[in-house]
Amino acid sequence: MRTPREHSLSSKATEAAEVPLDIVEVGMEQLDTIRRLNVEIFDDAHIIETFERDDLLMLLARTAGTAVGFKLGYRLNEATFYSAKGGVHPAHRRSGIARALLYAMLDVVAQRGYERFVYDTFPNKHPGMTVLGLDEGFEVIRAGYSAKYQDYRLRFAWTFDEA
Repeated sequence: MRTPREHSLSSKATEAAEVPLDIVEVGMEQLDTIRRLNVEIFDDAHIIETFERDDLLMLLARTAGTAVGFKLGYRLNEATFYSAKGGVHPAHRRSGIARALLYAMLDVVAQRGYERFVYDTFPNKHPGMTVLGLDEGFEVIRAGYSAKYQDYRLRFAWTFDEA
């Protein structure tokens, strides 16, 4: 099992954030912080079904020492990493934090040797993640209606270059 370590922002992530930002890889000791953020962001206590996942990755974004966003994901299969959930506190949106978290996660996932990175989003509930995926050149590989969430679900994918 990998041990959490501080993750250095890539220059691309640093440029994406319009505020001074630290993104760190955290372990289960920060789960309460992520739970609190999840409720503040989504007004929902549910994060993911279980944290007992292969290659679980949890990133926490802080500005001025305050936790303002998170992103977490896990191994979907040998080649694919799944970004399961993430968000930015409403008071800190539109400052590049979500994009910086995405870049930081892509960096870690690439370093871990995955071939593909995927995430699902609900465009009517979270239009920002749809726009971000399209803006960053992600490919839509699946679309369908989710009765559970009463919204369409889009799956975005990024394939890493082998070079």
